[in-house]
Amino acid sequence: MESNQKSWYVLRAIGGKEKKAKENIEAEVARRNLGDLIGEAVVPVEKVYQQRNGKKVLKEHILYSGYVFVECVLTSETKAVLASVANVLGFLGDPKPQPMRASEAARMIGRVDEVADVTTEDEISFVVGETVKVTDGPFSGFSGEIEEVNEEKKKLSVMIKVFGRKTPLELNYYQVERE
Repeated sequence: MESNQKSWYVLRAIGGKEKKAKENIEAEVARRNLGDLIGEAVVPVEKVYQQRNGKKVLKEHILYSGYVFVECVLTSETKAVLASVANVLGFLGDPKPQPMRASEAARMIGRVDEVADVTTEDEISFVVGETVKVTDGPFSGFSGEIEEVNEEKKKLSVMIKVFGRKTPLELNYYQVERE
């Protein structure tokens, strides 16, 4: 199955060492000057905002734990080089690894590009009078109307109804979503 077209293959990696395996692959490709046969290595991650000590923290979550995706021309040489890299256990489907379908690879790469846009979430702007749903905190699930927007501090003053009475809440942007 030796052709000159690069295809995407899946490498098994030691769990928790996927990023290190990717770095090792890139270093080995550069060291052996195999850039024409081995393209990029990808560890798909999604960026997730978590609440820690009252602050929003951006954390990367690996989508496919234990796997690294590599674009390469599969020859006996590239197969041996990639399988021998530190933190790599071998190809998925050994002894005859199959390339990913183009649609699968495109979806995987598209997912990586998609999550890169999540970091621009702070760019969201809200408008007074808009209805939002609370997604975080003790009033999670309640809906209310925005009374005031503080762009500088990324905070909103939202009026919600609790037991039939209107109650003002001061919330961060990431604690609400549009309805």
